[in-house]
Amino acid sequence: MTSLAPTTARLTPAVRMGLSISVAVGLYGISFGALAVAAGLSVWQAVALSALMFTGGSQFAFIGVLSGGGSLAAATTAASLLGLRNAVYGVQINALLRPRRAVRPLQAHLTIDESTATAVAQVSTDERRRGFWAAGVGVWVLWNLFTLLGALLGERLGDPAAWGLDGAAVAAFLGLLWPRLTNRDAHAIAIAAAFVTLVAVPLVPPGIPIILAAAASAAMTVAQHRRGA
Repeated sequence: MTSLAPTTARLTPAVRMGLSISVAVGLYGISFGALAVAAGLSVWQAVALSALMFTGGSQFAFIGVLSGGGSLAAATTAASLLGLRNAVYGVQINALLRPRRAVRPLQAHLTIDESTATAVAQVSTDERRRGFWAAGVGVWVLWNLFTLLGALLGERLGDPAAWGLDGAAVAAFLGLLWPRLTNRDAHAIAIAAAFVTLVAVPLVPPGIPIILAAAASAAMTVAQHRRGA
């Protein structure tokens, strides 16, 4: 009993939350790995993208544009626009955790939806730190492991759509989006972005609809803030 006490003490609520989120999110790396290979990336290119870009939404946008026949520039732009939210998270996390200067580059790399949400959900500063690092490191490790697994399987499975892996990615996006639609403004932005995307898809090259939808969302957000002010 006494030998288990230190381990139990380290598994605080924030750490348990971070680890459970890591498992749930990491599994979607299988979808990304398989879809990345189907889009024309090699196994190691897919793994490198997960390790270095490490933001699921941007990664799926990147390979989605490539698989649709879009250019590298369009894919990079779409991924970058979706990744801007991490910069906003970074400001919030820096204010909450006040990390040492030497730790900031690593903290910035691990600042994603899940690590930010886990940290913000805690009450004390110590628990915020534990939650952030548990979720950030946990997701990074599992996301990359399952990306490798998905990429290796993708080379052998053929079309990922036949196995529903493309649907798994869409389901993950909807799961992240749905809880955020908590007021009329959020609903309006989501509907407008969907409408712009549907109108643009048959008219412009792959990758451009995502950029147009992001621009429309940004414009509506600015208008809503001005109206509120």
